[in-house]
Amino acid sequence: MGKKNDAKDDYDDELERLQAAVVDTQAWAIEKGLRVLILFEGRDTAGKDGAIKRLTEYMSPRQTRVVALPKPTEREASQWYFQRYVPHLPAAGETVIFNRSWYNRAGVEPVMGFCTPEQHERFLKDAPRFERMLTDDGIVLIKLWLDITRKEQAKRLEARREDPLKRFKTSPLDKEAQARWDAYSAARDRMLVETDSPHAHWTVIATDDKKTARLNVIRHVLRRANRPYGYAPLPDPDVVFGADEALDRLAK
Repeated sequence: MGKKNDAKDDYDDELERLQAAVVDTQAWAIEKGLRVLILFEGRDTAGKDGAIKRLTEYMSPRQTRVVALPKPTEREASQWYFQRYVPHLPAAGETVIFNRSWYNRAGVEPVMGFCTPEQHERFLKDAPRFERMLTDDGIVLIKLWLDITRKEQAKRLEARREDPLKRFKTSPLDKEAQARWDAYSAARDRMLVETDSPHAHWTVIATDDKKTARLNVIRHVLRRANRPYGYAPLPDPDVVFGADEALDRLAK
């Protein structure tokens, strides 16, 4: 019992230190007029909501926006694919977080048949070009893939179904997450290979341990913000790694 409490205390203490560093770093970013854009991607139940909640808990509500877009309307579906995302991009001093982003077209859409193979192929070519435009214009772009094992996902999906407080986390697509595991894995692997680029690298976070993942997400964001001083510890290399080494380490 004592060891369990000690671990919780250690987590809480480190989370508080990291959140204080996030506040200081955001104040610096606002002063510098930086535009920060963070993409959270990953399989269902990989912990995107929890990580975003801890990252943004004490951030400025006026300069921080979390964007989780619904299914596109009929009009949006007829637009240039990236068009519905552009109005949400950050202005000077703002941090924008996408809880799922344009990378829907690299994962759920092709796996579930919501886009054509041709649209999928075009996206994989266009995404690096689009992101090059963003970073060339000075946007700090941070792309995170939250990875989870099949066994852990099954456990979390079951917990969702049984918990009335997680009603809004459930989706008709949940049952497909396990049934189409291999198809999602193939789409993920191709996405990481074809859309990782020198100007917009992917970073993978192993999330089977939720608390460890949350701490390391924040550590990585602090390092990528590149503030010249302050608390910004290195992420754990057993938990955080780049796409160039990911294929041998991703959950299969």
